[in-house]
Amino acid sequence: MDLSIIIVNYNVKEFLQNLIHSIEKASLNLTTEIIIIDNASDDGSVEFIKDKFPQINLIANKINLGFGKANNIGLKQAKGKYILLINPDTIVAEDTFEKMIQFFESNDSVGLAGCKILNPDGTLQLACRRSFPGPWTSFTKVTGLSTLFPNSKIFARYNLTYLDENQTYEVDAISGSFMMMKREVYEKVGGFDEQFFMYGEDLDLCYRIQKAGYNVFYVHSTQIIHYKGESAKRSSFDETKVFYNAMHLFVKKHLSSSFLVGLILRSAIAVRSFIAFIAARKLILLSVIIDFILFDLCLLAAEKIYLDIGDWSGFPGFAIPVVYTVPALIQIIVSFAVGNYKKDRLSVSKTLVTTLISLPILTSLTFFFKEYAFSRAIVLITYFFLFVILSLWRIVVKIVFNKKLIDDLYKKHRTLIVGINETSILIAKKIKKKKTDLRNVVGLIDFSNKNIGHQIESFEVIGTDQNIKRIIKEYKINEVIFSSGEIAYNKMMEIVAKCSGENVEFKIVGSNLDFIVGKTAVTMLDDMPVIELNYNIALPQQKFIKTILDYSIVIPSLIFIYPFIFFKSKLINKQSDFTKFIMGFPKVFIGQLSLVGPKEGTLQTESFLGKTGLTGYWYIDTENSDDIEKLNFYYAKNQNIWLDLEILAKSLNKMWSKK
Repeated sequence: MDLSIIIVNYNVKEFLQNLIHSIEKASLNLTTEIIIIDNASDDGSVEFIKDKFPQINLIANKINLGFGKANNIGLKQAKGKYILLINPDTIVAEDTFEKMIQFFESNDSVGLAGCKILNPDGTLQLACRRSFPGPWTSFTKVTGLSTLFPNSKIFARYNLTYLDENQTYEVDAISGSFMMMKREVYEKVGGFDEQFFMYGEDLDLCYRIQKAGYNVFYVHSTQIIHYKGESAKRSSFDETKVFYNAMHLFVKKHLSSSFLVGLILRSAIAVRSFIAFIAARKLILLSVIIDFILFDLCLLAAEKIYLDIGDWSGFPGFAIPVVYTVPALIQIIVSFAVGNYKKDRLSVSKTLVTTLISLPILTSLTFFFKEYAFSRAIVLITYFFLFVILSLWRIVVKIVFNKKLIDDLYKKHRTLIVGINETSILIAKKIKKKKTDLRNVVGLIDFSNKNIGHQIESFEVIGTDQNIKRIIKEYKINEVIFSSGEIAYNKMMEIVAKCSGENVEFKIVGSNLDFIVGKTAVTMLDDMPVIELNYNIALPQQKFIKTILDYSIVIPSLIFIYPFIFFKSKLINKQSDFTKFIMGFPKVFIGQLSLVGPKEGTLQTESFLGKTGLTGYWYIDTENSDDIEKLNFYYAKNQNIWLDLEILAKSLNKMWSKK
């Protein structure tokens, strides 16, 4: 047997299907076996493999044994002359196996080799060629010097970024996501060290293979795509800590005399853990700082105002440190107690509640600390300002960040489909039909110029694989989709490599045309029934807030604006968009309509998509009926008061510009 292919899977069955499909194409001229070790996946991977690929040797572990130990189980069963360890979230080119085997057969001293590995955006995955973490290499990696000086031989040794990625050369280590070795090497050196649960085991194997007298090589002549970290995403462990602990274990095992490296790596774990902790709570930290500063500014303003209107001489010197710290801290402590500080959201209502609670607490404390019992007027003025200012900055932030939601609506999913055959058109149709997904199929890519400008079932051919890079720039594309069943993997790799650095994500549709696999997510191509989808607009609290917004705008408008618009429309017998909008306010008042919602006459179920709106996404962005349904679903799923306010502002601006 030419090649044994060993794959350790953990909860990535969609990626695994694409890998197996690419392996089948790459194995046509070889005798191969596929051994899959499943590490206790709970996403249905085992059942999926048994059903779809019964010919594969599947070993289902009852618990997650880790990457190295699971691979060792497969290595013991491998029968091939060459052995490939490959991650499930990869795809290989048609020529990958043959070129790697040819390289081995032309270089007797090589015991282990890896190929060129691309990220989904076409850039080189740095881990595919690297150095061992010695003292200096570790220091430059941890401190970021290797990133600051990527072309420096002195500073960039860890990922060897100063070397040409389009050359083949000997390296210290390659990535565990693709490692091919001779059987004789495995028999002499053995498999992975099972002390390493995940990360570091590939470095350790590379080190031991070189100690045994073999060379390790990076081979540029063939390439794969690796959707890095997909299994780690689905696990519960601290990835950063596990990585640095693995590096420390490697140093302890092979560089035990280096106290410095151990110190550097332990420090790195502490620093990175702290940074990760802060990063996850940056909104909380920012909110606390802003609230503290604004509290003191409000207190300062209250003091200045009271100095001007009364005979008070100001806070005495001894009290200033306490006065400008303790009350603000009380406000912050109450905010934490009320649950006002969250990692992922800003709450205006809880801010108001916090302010109302902290006011009596502060005034009560002055009964116990008479020396700080200054004018109650200052406290009241301060809290009057706080009631407005603390809520206002949160409202401003919400509006500013929600503004991008509409502006970037189609920019986020401007999609190219590569191919013009039946499968490619079917993919485009499924994407267009999918109501809960806002992908906008901009056009098709052919492999010759003869069809450019032609329409194929409403989809225009706008370029070829030769000028796809220009098309991506010109049409502001950020997503390119391939069909794994129709396009050669070599051609995929060629296109991905050509477009490196264009900030575009390349995705693959599964061979059954039921999902899209990409770095950011796995997307099902067929819609789930509406009844199963969890939409914001169906939540009772969102319905209540939306009703309050409607009435707070409509009731004053019916009194002060509606009569004038009504008589004006009767006099001139003509209605602009703005007039039609205002004339619909009575129906909002009686509960038949909402200010913002789906378009009248389009498919909707009120419980899930909400009441028909006088305006909505459909008004400010498109008149295409297919897109309107998508916009209705998208709005229902993401609805909140800030989004409604943004849509209203955009709608009014458009109405006035059309007058």
